[in-house]
Amino acid sequence: MGFRTGISERQRRFGEELRRLRDAAGLSALEIGEALGVKGPNISHTEAGRLGLNSERLNAWLDICNITDPQYRAGLIAMSESSGKGWWREFKPHVVPSALDLAEFEASATALDSYQTLLIPGLLQTKAYSEVIHDYAEKKVEFRQRRQELLTVENAPPFRTVIHEAALHMMYGGPTIMRDQLNHLIEVSRLPHVTIQILPFDCTTYSSSETPFVLMHGAHTRLDTVLLEQPHSSYFLGDPEDVAAFRRKFERIRGLALPPLHSATRSPSATQRDSLGLIQHVRYKLQGR
Repeated sequence: MGFRTGISERQRRFGEELRRLRDAAGLSALEIGEALGVKGPNISHTEAGRLGLNSERLNAWLDICNITDPQYRAGLIAMSESSGKGWWREFKPHVVPSALDLAEFEASATALDSYQTLLIPGLLQTKAYSEVIHDYAEKKVEFRQRRQELLTVENAPPFRTVIHEAALHMMYGGPTIMRDQLNHLIEVSRLPHVTIQILPFDCTTYSSSETPFVLMHGAHTRLDTVLLEQPHSSYFLGDPEDVAAFRRKFERIRGLALPPLHSATRSPSATQRDSLGLIQHVRYKLQGR
């Protein structure tokens, strides 16, 4: 098997997991290579994502490292056997590699958690809003629309998001587009697996929430992945301690945010603020613009 010319984030992460398991078992690349019947350099290439691993050798690797959790094993096997040939491949000439990796992770995620500061989450954007964000690049907008199909398929994964109030006030595209976008948030919140909360401006507790991120839950918690979204680049985190830190951060932000947006029912208390009330307030202000 030849070296891969392009390494996806899934392939890189799979190799990273194998390396962590080998290190935890106290084995060198040479030692595990001898046990599997392959040369030491091939082990390094496998851990770097440049080479794949057949199921027989993968199971042997897991046995040698004393991995008995069936869910974790199944998750690693699925990562190894995936072809990566999803709908997103047709957009390779039009979007950055991290976007393709994100779509692939979303397709296999068991749940998704998102925090956004100045933008509406991509999975919840209207087409008109996406067009403004992507400077009317047709293929990029189409790619985002295709990603959103994840929320309406059978057995769609739970999607929880916290949106900072700032994102509701950004006039991307003007008042009409923003009103339609806020209406869309209310509509999509009716989906039983979608939970939307707003973190208000007047939150008085610092939550270390300056960086937008997406937490994609894998087949096992050890396979969870975080995408950090930066203005000019995005990168993935798979280190267990890093992922656990963002898992805690998301729960903290959720606790500081207003109660979830439930469009079907409002709180009977006029004094209790919720996410729906805040969105409706911002939408009402837009009517005068």
